[in-house]
Amino acid sequence: MTTQLVANEALTQLYREHHSWLLGWLDKRLQCRLLAEDHAQDTFMRVIASTNVHEIREPRAYLTTIANGLLINHWRRSAIEKAYLDRLATYPEALTPSPEENAIILSTLQEIDELLDQLPGKVRKAFLMSQLDGLTYVEIGVQLGVSDRMVKKYMAQAMLHCLTANR
Repeated sequence: MTTQLVANEALTQLYREHHSWLLGWLDKRLQCRLLAEDHAQDTFMRVIASTNVHEIREPRAYLTTIANGLLINHWRRSAIEKAYLDRLATYPEALTPSPEENAIILSTLQEIDELLDQLPGKVRKAFLMSQLDGLTYVEIGVQLGVSDRMVKKYMAQAMLHCLTANR
């Protein structure tokens, strides 16, 4: 029996035995059957993309780990979208972006969020305090409990990360 055939059989068995359980698990957390179905499908797509399906020893724990990561991403995207739409509601209608522009802006905001999430906590906080709040390095240092010299290092790290991302 070929390795591919073994993997296909293992995947089929995993799906048959655990799909309905996973769907119920997701539905309980999302309170929306359609979203739960989408996330269950995405979970199994990730399983398919993995190379060791036949080596899974604890299938529900494995599926839960993947699905939970997808849920966290979903909730982050939803929070970003809500914050953006709340802010957008304060603008005059004449300045409201088109649906296409909204989609581009939301996609860009999500990419920025993912990029910044890769930074260590204090580096990310220093970068955001500087860029969004306009604080000086000394003010940031006081809030973070570090020297302004350390804030400079944090900023250099954040900027280097942003410049080299996706290259």
